[in-house]
Amino acid sequence: MSATTVDLETRRSPVQSYPFTVSVVMPAFNEAHGIAAVVQRVRAALPEAEILVVDDASSDDTAAAAAAAGARVERHPTNRGNGAAVKTGIRRASGEVVLLMDADGQMDPRYIPDLLGGIAAGYDMVVGARTSATQGDSLARRLGNRALDALGAYLVESEVRDLTSGYRAMRRDVIMEFLHLLPNRYSYPTTSTLSLLKAGYNVGFVTIEGQPRQGGRSGQKLLKNGVRFGLIILRIISLFAPLRVYFPVALGMFVLSLLAYIASVVVNGVWLKIPNATAALFVGGIVVFMFGLLAEQVAALRFQRREP
Repeated sequence: MSATTVDLETRRSPVQSYPFTVSVVMPAFNEAHGIAAVVQRVRAALPEAEILVVDDASSDDTAAAAAAAGARVERHPTNRGNGAAVKTGIRRASGEVVLLMDADGQMDPRYIPDLLGGIAAGYDMVVGARTSATQGDSLARRLGNRALDALGAYLVESEVRDLTSGYRAMRRDVIMEFLHLLPNRYSYPTTSTLSLLKAGYNVGFVTIEGQPRQGGRSGQKLLKNGVRFGLIILRIISLFAPLRVYFPVALGMFVLSLLAYIASVVVNGVWLKIPNATAALFVGGIVVFMFGLLAEQVAALRFQRREP
Protein backbone atom coordinates (compact mmCIF):
# COMPACT_ATOMS: atom_id res chain seq x y z
CA MET A 1 0.00 0.00 0.00
CA SER A 2 2.08 2.89 -1.21
CA ALA A 3 1.94 6.18 -3.02
CA THR A 4 4.42 6.87 -5.76
CA THR A 5 5.24 10.07 -7.59
CA VAL A 6 4.70 9.93 -11.35
CA ASP A 7 7.81 11.01 -13.24
CA LEU A 8 7.11 14.34 -14.92
CA GLU A 9 10.02 13.89 -17.30
CA THR A 10 7.84 11.48 -19.25
CA ARG A 11 5.19 14.12 -19.94
CA ARG A 12 3.08 13.29 -22.98
CA SER A 13 2.09 15.45 -25.91
CA PRO A 14 -0.90 17.79 -25.36
CA VAL A 15 -3.24 15.63 -27.49
CA GLN A 16 -2.89 11.92 -26.75
CA SER A 17 -5.00 8.82 -27.17
CA TYR A 18 -5.47 6.48 -24.22
CA PRO A 19 -6.54 2.85 -23.78
CA PHE A 20 -9.67 3.96 -21.91
CA THR A 21 -12.53 6.40 -22.30
CA VAL A 22 -12.40 9.64 -20.31
CA SER A 23 -15.07 11.81 -18.69
CA VAL A 24 -14.00 15.23 -17.45
CA VAL A 25 -16.24 16.24 -14.53
CA MET A 26 -16.41 19.91 -13.48
CA PRO A 27 -18.50 20.96 -10.47
CA ALA A 28 -19.59 24.56 -10.99
CA PHE A 29 -21.37 27.26 -9.02
CA ASN A 30 -21.78 30.77 -10.45
CA GLU A 31 -18.92 30.39 -12.94
CA ALA A 32 -20.62 31.86 -16.03
CA HIS A 33 -17.85 34.46 -16.38
CA GLY A 34 -15.18 31.93 -17.30
CA ILE A 35 -16.47 28.41 -17.68
CA ALA A 36 -16.73 28.54 -21.48
CA ALA A 37 -12.99 29.24 -21.77
CA VAL A 38 -12.20 26.36 -19.40
CA VAL A 39 -14.39 23.94 -21.37
CA GLN A 40 -12.75 25.01 -24.64
CA ARG A 41 -9.23 24.50 -23.25
CA VAL A 42 -10.13 21.04 -21.97
CA ARG A 43 -11.73 20.15 -25.31
CA ALA A 44 -8.51 21.17 -27.08
CA ALA A 45 -6.52 18.82 -24.82
CA LEU A 46 -9.05 15.96 -24.97
CA PRO A 47 -11.01 16.13 -28.24
CA GLU A 48 -12.68 12.73 -27.71
CA ALA A 49 -13.53 13.05 -24.02
CA GLU A 50 -16.93 13.59 -22.48
CA ILE A 51 -16.98 16.96 -20.68
CA LEU A 52 -19.62 16.97 -17.97
CA VAL A 53 -20.39 20.17 -16.05
CA VAL A 54 -22.49 19.75 -12.91
CA ASP A 55 -24.19 23.07 -12.17
CA ASP A 56 -24.91 23.20 -8.45
CA ALA A 57 -27.99 25.46 -8.75
CA SER A 58 -26.09 28.54 -9.93
CA SER A 59 -27.93 31.86 -9.91
CA ASP A 60 -26.20 33.00 -13.12
CA ASP A 61 -25.92 31.52 -16.63
CA THR A 62 -23.30 28.89 -15.78
CA ALA A 63 -25.31 26.04 -17.30
CA ALA A 64 -26.06 27.90 -20.53
CA ALA A 65 -22.46 29.06 -20.96
CA ALA A 66 -21.11 25.54 -20.41
CA ALA A 67 -23.60 24.00 -22.84
CA ALA A 68 -22.83 26.63 -25.48
CA ALA A 69 -19.12 25.76 -25.16
CA GLY A 70 -19.90 22.11 -25.91
CA ALA A 71 -20.18 20.54 -22.46
CA ARG A 72 -22.87 18.17 -21.32
CA VAL A 73 -24.64 19.79 -18.37
CA GLU A 74 -26.31 18.22 -15.35
CA ARG A 75 -28.05 20.65 -13.01
CA HIS A 76 -28.94 20.37 -9.33
CA PRO A 77 -32.33 21.94 -8.49
CA THR A 78 -30.91 23.15 -5.15
CA ASN A 79 -27.40 24.00 -3.99
CA ARG A 80 -26.03 20.84 -2.37
CA GLY A 81 -22.31 21.55 -2.21
CA ASN A 82 -19.14 21.02 -4.23
CA GLY A 83 -18.72 17.41 -3.10
CA ALA A 84 -22.32 16.58 -4.00
CA ALA A 85 -21.73 17.97 -7.50
CA VAL A 86 -18.63 15.81 -7.84
CA LYS A 87 -20.57 12.71 -6.79
CA THR A 88 -23.32 13.48 -9.27
CA GLY A 89 -20.72 13.86 -12.01
CA ILE A 90 -19.03 10.56 -11.16
CA ARG A 91 -22.38 8.75 -11.13
CA ARG A 92 -23.47 10.24 -14.48
CA ALA A 93 -20.09 9.93 -16.20
CA SER A 94 -19.84 7.44 -19.05
CA GLY A 95 -16.03 7.19 -19.20
CA GLU A 96 -13.91 4.44 -17.68
CA VAL A 97 -11.68 7.13 -16.18
CA VAL A 98 -12.98 10.29 -14.48
CA LEU A 99 -10.87 13.45 -14.52
CA LEU A 100 -11.97 15.99 -11.90
CA MET A 101 -11.34 19.69 -12.48
CA ASP A 102 -12.69 22.90 -10.98
CA ALA A 103 -14.53 25.25 -13.31
CA ASP A 104 -12.78 28.44 -12.16
CA GLY A 105 -9.70 28.19 -14.40
CA GLN A 106 -7.18 27.51 -11.63
CA MET A 107 -6.37 24.03 -12.97
CA ASP A 108 -4.20 24.16 -16.07
CA PRO A 109 -5.26 21.61 -18.74
CA ARG A 110 -1.61 21.20 -19.79
CA TYR A 111 -1.23 18.72 -16.92
CA ILE A 112 -3.98 16.45 -18.23
CA PRO A 113 -1.51 14.20 -20.13
CA ASP A 114 0.45 13.65 -16.90
CA LEU A 115 -2.63 12.69 -14.91
CA LEU A 116 -4.04 10.36 -17.55
CA GLY A 117 -0.59 9.01 -18.34
CA GLY A 118 -0.33 7.88 -14.73
CA ILE A 119 -3.63 6.02 -15.04
CA ALA A 120 -2.40 4.38 -18.26
CA ALA A 121 0.74 3.33 -16.36
CA GLY A 122 -1.33 1.39 -13.83
CA TYR A 123 -2.31 3.83 -11.09
CA ASP A 124 -5.87 3.80 -9.82
CA MET A 125 -5.75 7.51 -8.97
CA VAL A 126 -3.32 10.26 -9.90
CA VAL A 127 -3.46 13.56 -7.99
CA GLY A 128 -2.20 16.90 -9.26
CA ALA A 129 -0.16 18.05 -6.25
CA ARG A 130 0.41 21.81 -6.21
CA THR A 131 3.73 23.26 -5.16
CA SER A 132 3.70 24.80 -1.68
CA ALA A 133 3.72 28.29 -3.15
CA THR A 134 0.50 27.68 -5.09
CA GLN A 135 -1.54 25.79 -2.48
CA GLY A 136 -3.26 28.90 -1.19
CA ASP A 137 -3.20 32.66 -1.02
CA SER A 138 -2.23 32.89 2.66
CA LEU A 139 0.44 31.50 4.96
CA ALA A 140 -2.20 30.09 7.32
CA ARG A 141 -3.82 28.15 4.49
CA ARG A 142 -0.51 26.72 3.27
CA LEU A 143 0.48 25.68 6.79
CA GLY A 144 -2.96 24.10 7.26
CA ASN A 145 -2.53 22.08 4.06
CA ARG A 146 0.91 20.88 5.19
CA ALA A 147 -0.47 19.83 8.57
CA LEU A 148 -3.29 17.95 6.85
CA ASP A 149 -0.81 16.17 4.58
CA ALA A 150 1.31 15.16 7.58
CA LEU A 151 -1.71 13.85 9.46
CA GLY A 152 -2.94 11.93 6.42
CA ALA A 153 0.46 10.33 5.89
CA TYR A 154 0.57 9.30 9.55
CA LEU A 155 -2.91 7.78 9.44
CA VAL A 156 -2.48 5.70 6.26
CA GLU A 157 1.27 5.10 6.71
CA SER A 158 2.07 6.25 3.18
CA GLU A 159 3.30 9.35 1.37
CA VAL A 160 0.57 11.85 0.55
CA ARG A 161 0.84 15.22 -1.16
CA ASP A 162 -1.64 18.08 -1.36
CA LEU A 163 -4.68 16.32 0.07
CA THR A 164 -6.90 19.31 -0.72
CA SER A 165 -6.19 19.31 -4.47
CA GLY A 166 -9.32 18.60 -6.49
CA TYR A 167 -7.35 18.10 -9.74
CA ARG A 168 -7.16 14.34 -10.16
CA ALA A 169 -7.85 11.40 -12.45
CA MET A 170 -9.23 8.07 -11.22
CA ARG A 171 -10.70 4.84 -12.44
CA ARG A 172 -14.45 5.18 -12.18
CA ASP A 173 -15.09 1.63 -11.00
CA VAL A 174 -12.60 2.15 -8.15
CA ILE A 175 -13.94 5.48 -6.88
CA MET A 176 -17.50 4.16 -7.05
CA GLU A 177 -16.61 1.80 -4.16
CA PHE A 178 -16.05 4.81 -1.90
CA LEU A 179 -18.55 7.31 -3.26
CA HIS A 180 -20.80 6.92 -0.20
CA LEU A 181 -17.93 8.10 2.03
CA LEU A 182 -17.37 11.38 0.21
CA PRO A 183 -18.92 14.41 1.94
CA ASN A 184 -21.20 16.83 0.12
CA ARG A 185 -19.06 19.88 0.80
CA TYR A 186 -15.34 20.52 0.47
CA SER A 187 -13.31 17.63 1.87
CA TYR A 188 -13.97 15.09 -0.89
CA PRO A 189 -10.34 15.30 -2.20
CA THR A 190 -8.95 14.38 1.21
CA THR A 191 -11.45 11.58 1.72
CA SER A 192 -11.02 10.06 -1.75
CA THR A 193 -7.20 10.01 -1.60
CA LEU A 194 -7.02 8.47 1.86
CA SER A 195 -9.82 6.00 1.09
CA LEU A 196 -7.96 4.51 -1.86
CA LEU A 197 -4.66 4.38 0.02
CA LYS A 198 -6.32 2.75 3.04
CA ALA A 199 -7.90 0.11 0.77
CA GLY A 200 -4.55 -0.68 -0.85
CA TYR A 201 -5.07 0.93 -4.25
CA ASN A 202 -2.23 2.61 -6.14
CA VAL A 203 -2.22 6.40 -5.82
CA GLY A 204 0.33 8.55 -7.62
CA PHE A 205 1.13 12.27 -7.57
CA VAL A 206 2.33 14.69 -10.24
CA THR A 207 3.65 18.14 -9.43
CA ILE A 208 1.60 20.99 -10.87
CA GLU A 209 1.35 24.73 -10.45
CA GLY A 210 -1.99 26.35 -9.69
CA GLN A 211 -3.28 29.22 -11.82
CA PRO A 212 -4.90 32.50 -10.72
CA ARG A 213 -8.68 32.42 -10.50
CA GLN A 214 -10.29 33.69 -13.71
CA GLY A 215 -12.65 36.39 -12.48
CA GLY A 216 -15.43 35.96 -9.95
CA ARG A 217 -14.94 35.91 -6.23
CA SER A 218 -13.70 33.12 -4.02
CA GLY A 219 -16.03 31.99 -1.27
CA GLN A 220 -13.15 31.11 1.06
CA LYS A 221 -13.32 32.64 4.56
CA LEU A 222 -10.57 32.35 7.17
CA LEU A 223 -12.82 31.51 10.14
CA LYS A 224 -15.04 29.23 8.09
CA ASN A 225 -12.00 27.45 6.67
CA GLY A 226 -10.57 27.02 10.18
CA VAL A 227 -13.73 25.33 11.43
CA ARG A 228 -13.89 23.22 8.27
CA PHE A 229 -10.24 22.21 8.71
CA GLY A 230 -10.93 21.03 12.26
CA LEU A 231 -13.94 19.00 11.14
CA ILE A 232 -11.91 17.44 8.32
CA ILE A 233 -9.25 16.35 10.82
CA LEU A 234 -11.86 14.74 13.08
CA ARG A 235 -13.48 13.06 10.09
CA ILE A 236 -10.33 11.54 8.65
CA ILE A 237 -9.20 10.32 12.08
CA SER A 238 -12.54 8.56 12.57
CA LEU A 239 -12.63 7.14 9.05
CA PHE A 240 -9.12 5.95 8.40
CA ALA A 241 -7.02 5.00 11.43
CA PRO A 242 -8.61 5.89 14.77
CA LEU A 243 -6.29 3.68 16.82
CA ARG A 244 -3.23 5.58 15.59
CA VAL A 245 -4.65 8.59 17.41
CA TYR A 246 -6.53 7.02 20.32
CA PHE A 247 -3.62 4.80 21.39
CA PRO A 248 -1.14 7.69 21.93
CA VAL A 249 -3.87 9.55 23.84
CA ALA A 250 -4.52 6.49 26.01
CA LEU A 251 -0.80 6.00 26.57
CA GLY A 252 -0.44 9.62 27.60
CA MET A 253 -3.26 9.21 30.13
CA PHE A 254 -1.55 6.12 31.59
CA VAL A 255 1.72 8.06 31.94
CA LEU A 256 -0.08 10.97 33.61
CA SER A 257 -1.80 8.58 36.03
CA LEU A 258 1.60 7.16 37.00
CA LEU A 259 3.05 10.65 37.46
CA ALA A 260 0.06 11.63 39.61
CA TYR A 261 0.67 8.58 41.81
CA ILE A 262 4.39 9.30 42.14
CA ALA A 263 3.67 12.94 43.00
CA SER A 264 1.20 11.83 45.68
CA VAL A 265 3.76 9.47 47.22
CA VAL A 266 6.43 12.19 47.22
CA VAL A 267 4.12 14.76 48.81
CA ASN A 268 2.24 12.52 51.29
CA GLY A 269 4.71 9.72 51.85
CA VAL A 270 1.96 7.10 51.57
CA TRP A 271 2.38 4.23 49.09
CA LEU A 272 -0.92 2.44 49.43
CA LYS A 273 -3.26 5.39 48.85
CA ILE A 274 -4.38 5.79 45.22
CA PRO A 275 -5.07 9.46 44.37
CA ASN A 276 -8.36 10.27 42.63
CA ALA A 277 -6.46 11.77 39.68
CA THR A 278 -4.51 8.54 39.21
CA ALA A 279 -7.67 6.40 39.23
CA ALA A 280 -9.54 8.73 36.89
CA LEU A 281 -6.67 8.95 34.37
CA PHE A 282 -6.05 5.21 34.44
CA VAL A 283 -9.69 4.28 33.89
CA GLY A 284 -10.04 7.01 31.28
CA GLY A 285 -7.02 5.64 29.42
CA ILE A 286 -8.58 2.17 29.32
CA VAL A 287 -11.87 3.61 27.99
CA VAL A 288 -10.09 5.62 25.30
CA PHE A 289 -8.02 2.63 24.22
CA MET A 290 -11.01 0.29 24.00
CA PHE A 291 -13.02 2.90 22.12
CA GLY A 292 -10.14 3.32 19.66
CA LEU A 293 -9.85 -0.45 19.23
CA LEU A 294 -13.54 -0.73 18.41
CA ALA A 295 -13.38 2.23 16.03
CA GLU A 296 -10.38 0.66 14.29
CA GLN A 297 -12.34 -2.52 13.59
CA VAL A 298 -15.27 -0.54 12.18
CA ALA A 299 -12.91 1.51 10.00
CA ALA A 300 -11.24 -1.65 8.67
CA LEU A 301 -14.59 -2.97 7.45
CA ARG A 302 -15.10 0.15 5.32
CA PHE A 303 -11.93 -0.41 3.32
CA GLN A 304 -11.90 -4.13 2.65
CA ARG A 305 -11.13 -4.66 -1.02
CA ARG A 306 -14.10 -6.08 -2.89
CA GLU A 307 -12.50 -8.40 -5.38
CA PRO A 308 -14.39 -9.27 -8.60
